[in-house]
Amino acid sequence: MAGFVDAVEQGNLIRKKEVTPLELVEETIARIEAVNPKINAVSAKDYERARARAKGPLPEGPLSGVPYLLKDIENYEGMNATMGSRLLANNLVTDTAPVPQKAVDAGMVIVGKTNTPEFGLLGTTEGLLLGACHNPWNLEHSSGGSSGGAAAAVAAGIVPVANASDGGGSIRIPASCCGLFGLKATRSRMKIGPTPLAADIVSVNSVSRTVRDAAMVHALAEDRDDDAKYVPDGFVSGPSKQRLKIAFHTKTPTGQEPHPDVKASIEATAKLCADLGHDVVEVKNPFSGDEFITQFLTVWASSPADIVKMAQEAGLKPEDVLEPWTIGLANLFNGMPKDALAKSLAYFDKVEREVAAFLNTYDVWLTPVLAAPPPKLGQQAPTVDFDTLYQRTVDYVAYTAQHNVAGTPAMSVPLGMSKNGLPIGSQFAAAQGKDALLFGLAYELEAAAPWIDRKPSTYVGG
Repeated sequence: MAGFVDAVEQGNLIRKKEVTPLELVEETIARIEAVNPKINAVSAKDYERARARAKGPLPEGPLSGVPYLLKDIENYEGMNATMGSRLLANNLVTDTAPVPQKAVDAGMVIVGKTNTPEFGLLGTTEGLLLGACHNPWNLEHSSGGSSGGAAAAVAAGIVPVANASDGGGSIRIPASCCGLFGLKATRSRMKIGPTPLAADIVSVNSVSRTVRDAAMVHALAEDRDDDAKYVPDGFVSGPSKQRLKIAFHTKTPTGQEPHPDVKASIEATAKLCADLGHDVVEVKNPFSGDEFITQFLTVWASSPADIVKMAQEAGLKPEDVLEPWTIGLANLFNGMPKDALAKSLAYFDKVEREVAAFLNTYDVWLTPVLAAPPPKLGQQAPTVDFDTLYQRTVDYVAYTAQHNVAGTPAMSVPLGMSKNGLPIGSQFAAAQGKDALLFGLAYELEAAAPWIDRKPSTYVGG
């Protein structure tokens, strides 16, 4: 197809019989083969099953027949779910996780899986099993993590939207790094099945080039069962006319300002919002000090502790099947007092209440996504000395995890670029259940400061 066509329009073209699902699958395969050797975004290919599925019949729906990529942290029947780890390199699964199943039920065609760091534990995608994923904007730089492969695939034009998940920023971080839109939904908006984390902080959704693709995937993935916690948003199709009270700041919880390019970008976003008629108020970061970091990483490290124990109980040496970062987190957790996890989970409840109170005063909370533009590959790799990597990670990923703990929806909107040509996302969050409010704002920002024509040199899409 000539020119960029997003997933919603691909679905329209299929229904009008102007293109077939098989033709789209073949185009997607050709794009993978053309660019993946440069970026290493697609970690596993499922071409023959995709071709067979594309020949139909397929379920009816707005995205029926549209090619899709799943993050290799999600189960998809008949493929390995490696979670980026040598421990699970041959983990062939016989089930499909809830959100990917929603995509299958909607008629989307799974073509393969995307690169992810080990167990999604880092904000960069450079694992020992799957290798480094390169940022399409500059191949020497990180695509972010843990949905780094998904973001790189979309940024390079392989597909217009791809599955992603977020336990501490893993949708928003790579969206920011790769110049995409990505929204972490409200806690429990989607049923996601069991996770290894001790707290309910994971959301499964997507990264995309257009807001409407993300809004459509969001609508298709929502929990619509009788016991659903939230009334479904449905497909949010355009901007809202509501003028919002937006709180914004640039400092991290420890009082540090981000990289000058990030600070300038967020200030420009705040001005854009004000120019659009929103009430933008500069505030102090409602989180201060190191307590949040300590408590979050206690919970974050509890899962690696369980994984190391599992490897040992299977008679394996952890260092043979797990990365130094994973083992370091396990050691960190195992050196804590026995009641550390319980105290951290209680602290999480406190954070949720505090964020809810803050967002009773403001409609939206604007911050950076990350403290700096995408780093060079190697700077945050899992093989870096643990103490060094710990500090680098804490400094870099300073704004996203609060919303996982609070259960609030939060999105990265690709409004900025660094002086050396790397994307910078702006993070907007809202109160629990206000996902549609964020989509409405995102559409408005997309129209006011379009990003669709910004493409990296590696782009292979239409």
